[in-house]
Amino acid sequence: MLIIGRLAEIAFIVLPIAGLIFVGYLAGWTKHLGDRAADGLSEYVFGIAVPVLIFKTLSEAKMPEGGQPWGYWIAYFTGAFIVFGIGFLIARRVFGRAHVEAVMQGFASGQSNTVFVGVPVILNAFGNEGAVPLFLLIAIHLPVMTTAATLFAEGSESGISRATLTRLLKALARNPILFGIYAGAIGQVAGLHATGPAGEVVRMLAASSVPCALISMGLALRRYGFAGDIHASLVISFLKLIVHPLIVLGLVQVLPMPPVWAGVAVVFAAMPCGVNAYLLANHYKAGVASTASAVSLSTLLSLFTVTIWLYVLGVG
Repeated sequence: MLIIGRLAEIAFIVLPIAGLIFVGYLAGWTKHLGDRAADGLSEYVFGIAVPVLIFKTLSEAKMPEGGQPWGYWIAYFTGAFIVFGIGFLIARRVFGRAHVEAVMQGFASGQSNTVFVGVPVILNAFGNEGAVPLFLLIAIHLPVMTTAATLFAEGSESGISRATLTRLLKALARNPILFGIYAGAIGQVAGLHATGPAGEVVRMLAASSVPCALISMGLALRRYGFAGDIHASLVISFLKLIVHPLIVLGLVQVLPMPPVWAGVAVVFAAMPCGVNAYLLANHYKAGVASTASAVSLSTLLSLFTVTIWLYVLGVG
């Protein structure tokens, strides 16, 4: 009975998330919302709603005593780069893929869906206590992973060009997620919080981020499909949903960090493949089918695997 009760509590975390993803998928399948609406909603979530949520959370948050736990960063990114390397080697030696395509598959294996799935799941599971470690990890996750993948892909032939570095720096400088982080950090240091009518606008925008992100994810699942390069996408999904969080779970047992931060690190690692893996593959015109399929397949499978990880962590 205790196990059933725990699973029921976890279901209250996961099922609303699955329900909103299904609403988005159904809206795309019935053509109630088309590709233009899907793109617009995705841009709203990424460009406005989540940056405002990050600003609100970080500017109002109580930061941990003693500074940032370095073990938290090390645990997560050690796992991320191990599965990146495993995914790359499997693509090269098992599937016989070219260097750039293998990089894209490795990147997909280690790149978590932080905004569209990670934010809703972790906030539902850990509440406000999990918000600070969540957004501090988001702060460096995209720059670190994208930079590594880009440099690895570009460095395969004739070295990394200045144009590539310039393009990468410009893309990161214009990233709205980073704007939210910078603004939140300034608000935290200066003690500035949005109040009155401005505070209500910030609250309403922040509240819209989770449902809009999940519906947008459902629309993306309908668009990308599940069947492209299925063997590669299954391997990527296994590395992302099982191996990555398993490595992080082992590391958080020995590296110093608060318990909630350890839980956030593991659940963050258990998130499905991020859409950025598909976008980068599409940019290089390499591994598009495998990464698009892995994004969709891993998101679907994560509804089950995340339930297991939450149970293992004692959340719920």
